[in-house]
Amino acid sequence: MTGSMRTPGSGPGGAAPDKLAFTLASGRRRTTPARFGRAFPRDRQLPHLMRKCLLDGNDDNPEQCVQVCLSAADAADPAARALLDTEAGTALHLHRALGDTEYAVLFPRIVGYELDAAEPYLLYAAPRGIPVARTPVLAATDQPGFTRDLFLALCLLESQGLVPRGVSPATVLWDGARAQLWGLEAVTGVGGPRSPWGRQPYCPPEQRLGVGDSDARDAVWSAAQVLYRLVTGRPGPADRVPADLREHRVLDQTLRNAFAPRATGRPTPAEVLELVAPGVARQVRLTLPADETRPYREAFEDTLKAKRRAAAGPSAHAPGQGQEGERGSAEVLCPYCLEPLRLDLSKLYVTDSKMQYEPLNPAPVKNPFVRDDVMRGAVQKCTANAEFPAHFIPVPYLMYGRPLTVAMVGQSSTGKSHLLTQMIAAVTDGGLEPFGLKWRSVNPEQHARFVRDRVQPLRNGQVLDHTAGLGMDDYARFVESLLITDARGQVRPVAFFDLGGEDLVRTDTALRFLLGVDALVFVVDPALALPLPQLDHVRERWEVEVNRDGDLAFGTVLDRLRKDGPYLDVPATMVLGKADLLRFQPPVDRWLGRPQATALDPALVHEESRDVYGLLRRYAGQAWLRPFDAFRRCTLHIASATGGQEADGRYPAGAGPRRVLEPLLALLAMHGLIEVPGGAEAFGLGRGSAAAGAASRASVSPEESMRDEGAKGRERS
Repeated sequence: MTGSMRTPGSGPGGAAPDKLAFTLASGRRRTTPARFGRAFPRDRQLPHLMRKCLLDGNDDNPEQCVQVCLSAADAADPAARALLDTEAGTALHLHRALGDTEYAVLFPRIVGYELDAAEPYLLYAAPRGIPVARTPVLAATDQPGFTRDLFLALCLLESQGLVPRGVSPATVLWDGARAQLWGLEAVTGVGGPRSPWGRQPYCPPEQRLGVGDSDARDAVWSAAQVLYRLVTGRPGPADRVPADLREHRVLDQTLRNAFAPRATGRPTPAEVLELVAPGVARQVRLTLPADETRPYREAFEDTLKAKRRAAAGPSAHAPGQGQEGERGSAEVLCPYCLEPLRLDLSKLYVTDSKMQYEPLNPAPVKNPFVRDDVMRGAVQKCTANAEFPAHFIPVPYLMYGRPLTVAMVGQSSTGKSHLLTQMIAAVTDGGLEPFGLKWRSVNPEQHARFVRDRVQPLRNGQVLDHTAGLGMDDYARFVESLLITDARGQVRPVAFFDLGGEDLVRTDTALRFLLGVDALVFVVDPALALPLPQLDHVRERWEVEVNRDGDLAFGTVLDRLRKDGPYLDVPATMVLGKADLLRFQPPVDRWLGRPQATALDPALVHEESRDVYGLLRRYAGQAWLRPFDAFRRCTLHIASATGGQEADGRYPAGAGPRRVLEPLLALLAMHGLIEVPGGAEAFGLGRGSAAAGAASRASVSPEESMRDEGAKGRERS
C-alpha cells in the first residue's frame, strides 16, 4: 500500500497493519507495517488530508506520525500535487539545513515521503503543541518566548531564501515552551512573483492582491497579526496599523512598522528578532553549515577562463548559416541514409487517398502561392544510396540550405526519446515565439504522425517505446524536422537525431554524419551518474549501477569528432535528465520548478550551468563532465521530460515536462538564431551579460551569502 485513503480495521481481530513503502529524509527506502486513524481535511480550502499514523516497525515502541496525503481523485489535479511537492521540498530543505542544530524543533520534522504514487503522501513526526488558533489569549508569561521563536523561524527561512506565505494562528503551534511553524505548502522563494494566498488579516495586502515579488518581510506582517490576535483576543485590520496598538506597549515598541501596508516599509525578520532577543540573529548566521560547493564553483569559472583564452577557430557551424544561394541549390545530407543530395524536380512525389506515392510534375503549376503549397506537401525520392531501402524526403527540407542538425547523445536508458519528444512539442506549442522565432512543419503529414504517435500518448501519461530506428545503422535515428524562421525572416530547417553512441562504429558514413552535426545535446542519466541514496531504489528497479567512468556514448561520440584546436567548436549542451528524481536535491530544487523562460538571460544560463557542473563534479566525477571540458561553448541544464516516475507503464500524474526547451534555446542562441547580449560567440562562455565576474556575483543565492558570512564569522572566532 502507498497511502490508501481507507481506514484499516482496529481492535481485537481487526485487519492486519498495511505495508507502507516510502523514502526517508536521508534518501534511503523503508518498508514497514503502519496503522492509520481517520482522515480529515487539514485546511478546508485545500484538498490535502491529514491522519494519525503508527509505524509498527518496532512493536514495543511504534513511531507516532501524521500523514499528509491526497486522495487518488485529488492527486489527478497537477496543482494539488504541486503543493504537496512544495511542502516536501521545503521540509527536506529545512532538514538538510537545520537537522543537526537546535533550531530544527521550530519546524515539522519530515519522516518520509512517497510522491509519485497514485495517492501521494508525506509523513511527519507528531506535531509538538497545538495551533494557537485554539488559544483565546496567550498568557503574558508565554508571549516573549513565543515571539522569539516565531521570528527566529522567519529569520531561519529568510536565511534559506524562503518566504512562508501561510503564517496564521492555524499554522503556528505552541506547547508552552517552544513554537513550531507549519504551513510549509505555502512557502515560496524570495524574489518570485507574488500570488494570492491566505486569509485576512494574516496575508499582507500585496500578497492578497498578488502584486510585486515575494519578500521576507511579507511574513513579518503575518507574524505581527498573529501576535496581535494572541495579545488582544481579536484579529487586527487587514490593511493598516491597529488603532489601539499604543495600548499594548511591547507590541507597539517592536511591531509598529510591521503593519506597514508595503513590504518595503517593514523591518526584516532579523531586525525584529534583534529587538526581542538581541544577538540571536547573529548566532543563526554562525550556526549555518559552511558552503561545500565553493570549490566546484571556482573550478567551473577557471574552466571558462581557459575557454575564453582559447581563440575561436574557423567553424563550419557559423551562426545563421542555412540560406545558401538560390532556394533548393544547396547540397544537404539525407536524414535517413546520410548521403548528400540536392533538390531534383524530376523525382517528386505526393501521396494519394490510399497513402500511396504517385509522381508529381510541378511545372504546370504557375501560381507561386499554389506552387509553394504543393511543394510543401511533396516529397523527393532519395536515390543517393542504392543499397538503402526506399525512402522519401520532404521537399521543404531541401529548399532552405543546409539544415541545422541537432543530435541527442546518451545511452539508451537515459530518457532521450521522452526528452526530445517534449522538446519538439514545446516548440510546436509556441515556446519559441517569445524569442522572436516561428515554426512550421517540414511536411504536415509526417508531423501529424509524429504528434499522433509520440506527443499525444506521452501527454496522456503513456510511457513511450524507444525511438524506432529510421536509418540503416543504429547509431543515428532521424526523429523529426521543423522549419524555423528567425526575427530577420530567414528560414532554416532544424533536424533532430537520436544517436546511439555506444554502438557507433568508425565507418565513413558515421564520420561524415558527425562532421556535419551542428549541435549536440548530451543527456545525463542521474541513476547512472550520481551515487546518491535517494536513487538506490530506482537503480534497483531498473537494474542499473552507477558508472564512475561516465556515459559510454559520450566518449564514443567525442572520440570521433575532429578537433582543430584545444576545444571542439560545435555548440553543445549537457542536460541532467530525469531531474524529477532529484527535485528535492540542491541545486535541482532551485531550478526545476522555475516557470518557462520568456527571455534568454546569459547570466541565468551561466548560473544554471555552474550549479549543474558543481553537482556533477561533486558527486559523479570529472568523467561525466567530459563534454563540457571538450567543447568551447557548452551550457549545462536541468530538465524533466515527464515530471514524475512511471508506474505500470503509465505516469500517474500525467507527463508534465519541466524546462525541456532551455537546452534547445541555448543551442539556437549559440547559432545566432536567437539574439543575446554579447552575441552568439560569447554565449555559454560566461561573458554574455556584463562580465563573468558580475554574473557570478549576481548568481549567489541568499542562502549561499548567509553561509559565507557564517563561515567568515567562524574563522574570526
